[in-house]
Amino acid sequence: MSISRYSRTNAATGNKTAMEIKTSGQSLTYTFNVCLRESLNLQRAAVSCSALGKTGGEHYMERKTLNKLHSVVGKRSLGRGGPQVPMLCFGCMLFGESTSYAEAEQLLGLCLDSGVNFFDTAEMYPIPQRAETQGASEEYLGRWLRSGGVRREGVLLASKVAGPSGQMTWLRGGPHKVDAANIQQALDGTLQRLGTDYVDLYQIHWPDRYVPMFGDSEYDPVYSYDGAVPLEEQLEAMGRAVRAGKVRYVGLSNETPWGLCKALAAASLDRSLPRVVSLQNAYSLTCRTFDSGLAEVCHLEGVGLMAYSPLAMGLLTGKYQAPGGGPPSARLNRYRGRYAEAESRYGPKSNVQEAVAAYCALAAEAGLSPVQMALRFVLSRPLVSSAVIGATNTDQLVELLAAAEPAWGSGTGSAVSEGLGGDAQWLPVEVLEAIDRIHTRLPNPTP
Repeated sequence: MSISRYSRTNAATGNKTAMEIKTSGQSLTYTFNVCLRESLNLQRAAVSCSALGKTGGEHYMERKTLNKLHSVVGKRSLGRGGPQVPMLCFGCMLFGESTSYAEAEQLLGLCLDSGVNFFDTAEMYPIPQRAETQGASEEYLGRWLRSGGVRREGVLLASKVAGPSGQMTWLRGGPHKVDAANIQQALDGTLQRLGTDYVDLYQIHWPDRYVPMFGDSEYDPVYSYDGAVPLEEQLEAMGRAVRAGKVRYVGLSNETPWGLCKALAAASLDRSLPRVVSLQNAYSLTCRTFDSGLAEVCHLEGVGLMAYSPLAMGLLTGKYQAPGGGPPSARLNRYRGRYAEAESRYGPKSNVQEAVAAYCALAAEAGLSPVQMALRFVLSRPLVSSAVIGATNTDQLVELLAAAEPAWGSGTGSAVSEGLGGDAQWLPVEVLEAIDRIHTRLPNPTP
């Protein structure tokens, strides 16, 4: 396949390459330090976003200043009646485990400088979850908010009450259910750790009933059980929190079409119940299960998708394709045997490895880094309000922020963004068609 939309010119100075991307009547030139790596006999470009001897963060901020951009990342509506949010949300689930407070402070500051003022956490974070660190993610975020120079009204905070587990005995004994009492206790703990009177978005992390998730995709009634807390009771507790001023908006996570419809129907029948504005589910090149049933519900009911794991927990960066399975510090290597939820979904299965290799090869052929193609694909989807990204260092974050800057003008058959005040082509139609061909051959290997 020939991707004619791009032309790459090499004006090398030392180890630097000028990558010129041409569109109809428009040419944008970016200078990156491109490190080419051999992986499964595929050449892929890993863009580190450093140039002219500067660090990635310095170069990124310099480009932002030169371009006179007050905010690199555009905004979208979080569902019908929800707030305007940046199209990137920064996930804080590693704060307190692999990310120190000093590192978290750097990452949060860079996000805020770039227009990403939307931060997602949860009472159970960081992961892998353990008693010694539970709540540290919220504590770090709250410490940063109180550090000075950050206005509470200038940021959007999202957190989540943990679903039933039984394994996190340090968290309300399991927790065993998500009833009204557990929701109230969890929310009060979150507010105390964050050091704030309210959260902008409060979500149920996963349903209080059996649903296939974290690697499972097919419903098996054998695993269904009695005694699940009704969604109406959960919404009543959320409604009380909204009326008390502790919560502004309500969302669900890891939910199914039935659960989302049930929650929306309950709110339409009882006006005292809050209406769900958002759904936080996995969505990426390797997980498009949302499109099968949830997409219709979200479209017709006006619910915004917060797409988590847009890089499939780092698989779609291509780093695990390297000989030896990637760097020991990479999350799936570092926490092997300690993070069952991730390994069941993103573990080294043959169809996962084949799909990742195919997407990385396509990105290289299109003149993109794997990160650029993966994130821009998610942002090109019309129902995605915000993609929940994560990073453990500024170089990773800089690459993600740069990938969220649409670099091409609109054209026939392009995917159009709502952000940045005009048509923005995330990926050319030829690339989107090639992505769909891979998806048809290797559908949803990380459900």
